Amino acid sequence: MKRREFTLLLGALLVPQAAFASSSAEPVTRVVARVSISTQSMKVYHEGRHIYTWPVSTAKSGKITPTGVFAPEFLSRNHRSRRYNNAPMPWAIFYDGNYAIHGTDQIKRLGKPASHGCVRLHPDNAEILFKMVKWEGMEAMRVEIVP
Repeated sequence: MKRREFTLLLGALLVPQAAFASSSAEPVTRVVARVSISTQSMKVYHEGRHIYTWPVSTAKSGKITPTGVFAPEFLSRNHRSRRYNNAPMPWAIFYDGNYAIHGTDQIKRLGKPASHGCVRLHPDNAEILFKMVKWEGMEAMRVEIVP
């Protein structure tokens, strides 16, 4: 996706945060990334509307991708794995300690279990999700991993 197309799409999808300001202290969830381990796919919702379905790779045999509901802990634009030979993890959204949603250079393996536990995405899709979370704020995102 070209930068201009992304900017137009982002502008169309994301209404300025002030428009949704709430008087309660509870953060509003605006972005949901729902990962299905069984279908090796991620559905992305913005303000309750399904906007994307992408193939992913979760844990290969002998490894686990934890299931549950998580909040992002930190973002890392150009992360490299210290655990796995400095492997690139672009557009990383860490949500459970060392587990993250991130881009991969193993694009041909998407749609099949292949990771050490993280959720791998095509780098273009990881960039879109990362920028959505950056725009909306980490407190407005929820990660759901289901079997």
